[in-house]
Amino acid sequence: MKKSKIIALNFEIDVLTNSIQNTISGDSFETEISSLTLKELKQITMKNGWSFNWRIELIDNAKEVYKLTIINNPDIIQGLLSLTIESDHVFMNLVESAPFNIGKNKLYEGVAGNLVAYACKVSFQRGFDGFVAFDAKTKLIRHYEKTLGAYHFREQRMIIPTESAQLLIDKYFKN
Repeated sequence: MKKSKIIALNFEIDVLTNSIQNTISGDSFETEISSLTLKELKQITMKNGWSFNWRIELIDNAKEVYKLTIINNPDIIQGLLSLTIESDHVFMNLVESAPFNIGKNKLYEGVAGNLVAYACKVSFQRGFDGFVAFDAKTKLIRHYEKTLGAYHFREQRMIIPTESAQLLIDKYFKN
C-alpha cells in the first residue's frame, strides 16, 4: 500500500459570512456545494492559478471532491474541497479558494469558511457528530483555533469538535 504524502493545509479564514460576500459591493450571495466533475477540471489548472492538482483528488476513489458555486451561477467555481470519510470522522485533504478569491484583491470572502462548514455538515450526516480533522501548516494553527474553534491535537493535526462544527453549520446553512 502506497503511503500518501501529508499535505498541510494553508487556507485562510478571512471572515465567517452567511454565504459568500463580494468584497467591493458588500453584497452576499447564496451558495451551493455539489460534486466536482471531470469535465469541470479543464478550468481548474495550475496554469489558471490553482495551487493543487485537483485531478489527483478527483480520480482517487477514496476521496470526495466538492465545488462551491453561487446559486444561479454554477459555471464559476468559487472554491474546492476534498474529503475522505474515515471510520469516525471526516478528514479534509484539501481546501482551496479560487485564485480570484485569494489575496488582498479577492472578489469574494467567506469561501474557505463555507467549505469547512460543509465538511462539518457531511460529518454530522455520516454520524460522526461533526468531527472534522485536517493537517495545518504550523504558522496557521492558532488562526484555526481562533476562527474555526478547532483544537490542536498533535504535530500539525487539527480537530474541529462537535460544538464548533455546529456553530459553523448554523452560520452557513440555514435549512
